[in-house]
Amino acid sequence: MGRQRSIDRDKVLDMAEEIVATQGAAGLTIDSVAKAMGISKGGVQYCFGSKDALIDAMFERWGKAYNTVFECIAGDAPDPVTIVQAHLQATLSSDQASSAKAAGLMATLIQTPEHLDSTREWYRERISGLDLASDQGRKARLAFLATEGAFMLRFFGFMNIEQQEWEDIFADIKKWVLTEEN
Repeated sequence: MGRQRSIDRDKVLDMAEEIVATQGAAGLTIDSVAKAMGISKGGVQYCFGSKDALIDAMFERWGKAYNTVFECIAGDAPDPVTIVQAHLQATLSSDQASSAKAAGLMATLIQTPEHLDSTREWYRERISGLDLASDQGRKARLAFLATEGAFMLRFFGFMNIEQQEWEDIFADIKKWVLTEEN
């Protein structure tokens, strides 16, 4: 096989995501990505330097895609409850392929302390401004946790949740948790 003149970083990331999705986090190595791409290990290392840098790039790419949707929904300077509502809507509207990639990436991230710490920080920031002395703040926290629970059950394969049921779950979260009348 002839050598590629340049290596497309996005294609390497695509392949790394595919490996995580099909082989699990343990299957992701510089060598496995290189073999799947038909390039040398040095080519992957040239693009990313290390496995940790590759994982960081995967997480960054997923985060940018999520943030684009989230920010479109949340708007400028959202209050803490709006942040949770935007998270719920962004999670609901994310396509299955993107969500499956995110779940695979999360499984990979928790294997190293520095990635686990940044993930914990991201989750904590999502609900940090809620007024937990108010019913609205507590309901928003519950909506966030229900959203994440549904996401993890579906995309880690713990529960088979078809699209209609997925949409019904989020309608219930909105109706029962995020309404003022409850």
